[in-house]
Amino acid sequence: MGTSLPLPKYHQIYLILREQLQEGRFDQDGVPGELALATQFEVARITIRKAMEMLVADGLVSRRPGLGTWPTRHAPAASTRDTNSATKSPRQKAHLVGLMENIVNMGLRTSVHVLDSELVNASPAVAESLEIPVGTPVHKSLRVRSTEAGPLSHITTYVPQAVANFSRADLERQPLLMLLEAAGVEFGGATQTIGARLADAQIGRHLDVAVGSALLSVVRLVRDVNDRPVQLLHGLYRPDRYQYQLQLSRVGDIDAKVWVSEELSAQFH
Repeated sequence: MGTSLPLPKYHQIYLILREQLQEGRFDQDGVPGELALATQFEVARITIRKAMEMLVADGLVSRRPGLGTWPTRHAPAASTRDTNSATKSPRQKAHLVGLMENIVNMGLRTSVHVLDSELVNASPAVAESLEIPVGTPVHKSLRVRSTEAGPLSHITTYVPQAVANFSRADLERQPLLMLLEAAGVEFGGATQTIGARLADAQIGRHLDVAVGSALLSVVRLVRDVNDRPVQLLHGLYRPDRYQYQLQLSRVGDIDAKVWVSEELSAQFH
């Protein structure tokens, strides 16, 4: 665990596990045991136990004797334990023109390494986002994008098999949204949530950062012209190599002071 954050180790682990629970990472196999987590985070079991007690107290997991630790069906999105977290703003809808320009920019300036690409059954969390039944076949892909300076982002995407079929080799050649477009998908809009997350051991290894390092977190749901979800993306970005830039314009009367996003683009370092 890193020592740069002004938080005890067990609280750092609590935050990381909470984020993974919210992503649905443990929906199928349950939360790893204390010994496995202690090995992963390189801490004592008592540290893991304190983190797990916090998760239980928040109603995020339930511990079942003989069956292990499992996420609760409906985990809360945030905890009052984060005394310094900012209030989350409503999700912003980005124009797909800006989204596609972002992808072209990424393709020109970065290289991609496909870590994994397989057909899996949609977990409850993924199924809820994509508005499909639990267990529906979806393409799950893990990729790392890099600049000349090194790793930039770790991207996990889910695409229903009914929307498009593609191979690992396809992903190594073209951005995923372009593959969807080639499959006949007509994009209608994208809803994006931008936040922060702490790096766990796996992400830290891929992005070459210490466990507990702060990362920019992006969750994007892309829909087609019929408002059908066609892609769910979870992206983790190194903030020293990546930033978002929003261009805003004011609409309505000057007294209203309502601001809307006209374009969402990414800048690469």
